[in-house]
Amino acid sequence: MDLRENEQIVQLAQASDAALRFIGRIRTPWSTRDQCPRQGRIDGPECQIALLPEWHDALDGLESYQTIEVLYWLDQSRRDLTRQSPRSDGSTVGTFALRSPARPNPIGTSMVRLLRIEGPVLHVQGLDCVDGTPLLDLKPDRCAFTPKALPQPGDSQTA
Repeated sequence: MDLRENEQIVQLAQASDAALRFIGRIRTPWSTRDQCPRQGRIDGPECQIALLPEWHDALDGLESYQTIEVLYWLDQSRRDLTRQSPRSDGSTVGTFALRSPARPNPIGTSMVRLLRIEGPVLHVQGLDCVDGTPLLDLKPDRCAFTPKALPQPGDSQTA
């Protein structure tokens, strides 16, 4: 992949410190990165999240949430940029100051509207990734989630 003016990269050794398990694939109307929106819109097109069959039971109870967080692996992204030029004008900013898909660990996250669940397929709005993107995880909206476990000392709101 080409660098834009003033962008910087770092030489990386082969990663060997983590193993992720893809649990499905995301289906969107976008076949290339250039077609994807920069940020997903909650009123965007309907997309599907297709889980592998062994993860179907893990969806039990998720239908209670209107909004869920989707974590996915941006498998077409470069991983070596330390500074990026998002406007292609030569001015740069550090990778961690951006929501760019080019990251050391290209994990994408979107808050999406859950429309319905049909078997192992979730129908959602709000994604911003290429069709076929590997799925890492699903989580209920943290603002709507009430922990199911007993409280622990760190949960206290008093200082």
